[in-house]
Amino acid sequence: MLLTVQQSLILIAIIVLGTFLTRGLPFILFPPTRETPKFVLYLGNVLPFAAIGLLIVYCLKNVSLLSAPHGLPEGIAIACITLLHLWKNNVLLSIGGGTFLYMALVQFVFV
Repeated sequence: MLLTVQQSLILIAIIVLGTFLTRGLPFILFPPTRETPKFVLYLGNVLPFAAIGLLIVYCLKNVSLLSAPHGLPEGIAIACITLLHLWKNNVLLSIGGGTFLYMALVQFVFV
């Protein structure tokens, strides 16, 4: 389906508006002159861990322990991510290293 120029401009405008609202609305709702509500601070503390847990469950939902390779590439990559993070405490290194290792395992080792 091809979009006309007018449809493309409307789509871009909606995306810009949505991006502006999601980026700017917190500063409007919670200005620095007012105290941030406790529930917002609580959510700021717990949601990152909940999101990571959700991503782990999503990534492992189709892994079968009963058929080859029995989840080995995923398990090795998770162990690598954990060890890298405990060693260097660098999220980018942990995720990048684990992703690189996982892709190497599924492309070259567990073919």
